[in-house]
Amino acid sequence: MSAFFAHETAIIDAPATIGDGTRIWHFSHVMSGARIGARCNFGQNCFVAAHVEIGDDVKVQNNVSIYDGTTIEDDVFLGPSCVLTNVTNPRSQVNRRSLFERTRIRRGASVGANATVVCGVTIGRYAFIGAGAVVTSDVADYALLVGVPARRAGWMSRHGQRLALSTPGDVAACPESGLRYEWGASGVRCLDLGEEERLPEELASGQRTYREIRRDAGEDE
Repeated sequence: MSAFFAHETAIIDAPATIGDGTRIWHFSHVMSGARIGARCNFGQNCFVAAHVEIGDDVKVQNNVSIYDGTTIEDDVFLGPSCVLTNVTNPRSQVNRRSLFERTRIRRGASVGANATVVCGVTIGRYAFIGAGAVVTSDVADYALLVGVPARRAGWMSRHGQRLALSTPGDVAACPESGLRYEWGASGVRCLDLGEEERLPEELASGQRTYREIRRDAGEDE
């Protein structure tokens, strides 16, 4: 039996699979059949539907609902009140329960506060969706998307720092970690770590804010 924490106001419908070290806070609801990995954290007023799969070390902030048809890989961050849908054209009078569209958020991606992910898309590894953006199509690994509808505005490192990659073939170092990234024929990749490798312990704790690093680099915030 796994050792997870659920606040007394949380509702966990059995049987649900929840990994060791996961914490589920006030007024959240996990439905029977949901699969949640280890060391995850769910803030207040979250909902996880019955056929959702969530990996390890996922952070879900307050007021996030994760509906059937959604797969969330390891190390994903879902910001406060972001929205994940599962039917593109919902109508109250038309039952489409057998037609839920699949959404996959891949390892290490971040979805900002109040962003909306329209169903049927894949958000790539370590992609970064800005606050309030509306995602309507697939997102490349390490891409930074902002706006309505969301458009690529650059590339982000695993540490959530802007990368100075202007054209294919460029190589740039993350200003926080020093890890190098290349924009190659198949997209952006990290040259110093495999895509499934975890960050080394010495790089897993932030020391300076995003604004401080941008300011020190003489760049706009």
